[in-house]
Amino acid sequence: MIQKNVPLKDYTYTKIGGNADYLAIPESIEELTKAVTFAKKNNLPWMVLGNGSNVLIQDGGIEGLVILTTSLTNMTIEHQLITVEAGAPIIEVSRTAHDHSLSGLEFACGIPGSVGGAVYMNAGAYGGEIKDVCTHVTVLTPEGEVKRLPAEEMAFDYRTSAIPEKNWIVLEAEFVLEEGEQHVIKAKMDELTYLRESKQPLEYPSCGSVFKRPPGHFAGKLIQDANLQGVQIGGAQVSLKHAGFIVNKGDATAKDYLNLVQHVQKTVKEKFGVDLEKEVRVIGRA
Repeated sequence: MIQKNVPLKDYTYTKIGGNADYLAIPESIEELTKAVTFAKKNNLPWMVLGNGSNVLIQDGGIEGLVILTTSLTNMTIEHQLITVEAGAPIIEVSRTAHDHSLSGLEFACGIPGSVGGAVYMNAGAYGGEIKDVCTHVTVLTPEGEVKRLPAEEMAFDYRTSAIPEKNWIVLEAEFVLEEGEQHVIKAKMDELTYLRESKQPLEYPSCGSVFKRPPGHFAGKLIQDANLQGVQIGGAQVSLKHAGFIVNKGDATAKDYLNLVQHVQKTVKEKFGVDLEKEVRVIGRA
C-alpha cells in the first residue's frame, strides 16, 4: 500500500526529516517493482531508502515516492554462501554468520545499516569492508531489468560504489565467508561491540560517522583538536563522546545539523588546512 505525506523522521536514525510525498514499504521484490512502476506511471521521482542509518533527510522532505526496503529481509545459507535481501540489517547477517560458524562479517556486528545500504556505500569498520566478502549483487536497473552482477562491477571503493552513479536498486547481495570456530568468531564480535559501545554516542540519535577519513588523518581527532566537541547549533551537537559524530539532542532540524557540519568543516580547514568530506548522504528538499 502506498501512503501519502508520511513523516520520514520516524524512519531515520537521526530522528530528523520532513515528509515523503508518497511512501511504500514493499514486502517482496515483486511489490518493490510494482512501486517503481507506480512512480513511473504517475511521473513521480522515486528513491529507495534502507533503514535510514547513514542519511540526513532535509526538512522539506522528499519529493515523489520513497521506497523503504525494511521488510525485505529473506536470508538463505548454503555452505559458506549467505544470500540476503537488501532490507535485512547487516548486523543480523553478521550474527547469522556467527551462528553457522562462518567468519568474515565480524566487522559488521555493530554497523547499523541495511544490506542494501552497506553495499551501496561499501560499509566498513575495524579493518573490514563489504568488498572483502561480497561476491555478487542483484540489482534493479532504472529500465526495470533485474540483473545479478559480480562484485567487480560494483566498483567498490572507500565508502562508495558504482550503485549511486548507475542509479541501481540493490535487491539482494551474496557473501562468501570462511569456515571458522564459533567461540573465536564470538570473541571477535564481543571485542568490536565493546569498542563501539564504549566510544560511540549510542545514547543519542545520530547518522553515525559524519565525515570520511581524510588521507593521513582521523576526522574525529581533527575535530577534537579544533576544540569543537560539545559545540551546538540548535538541537545538533558535536558529540562529547566521539567528535566524529553529530548527535540530535532532542529537537534538532536538518538545518541545524547542516549548519553545524559546515561550521566544523570551515573550522578544521582554517586550523589544519584539511578538507572534511561528508560521509553522510544528504537528501531531500531544503
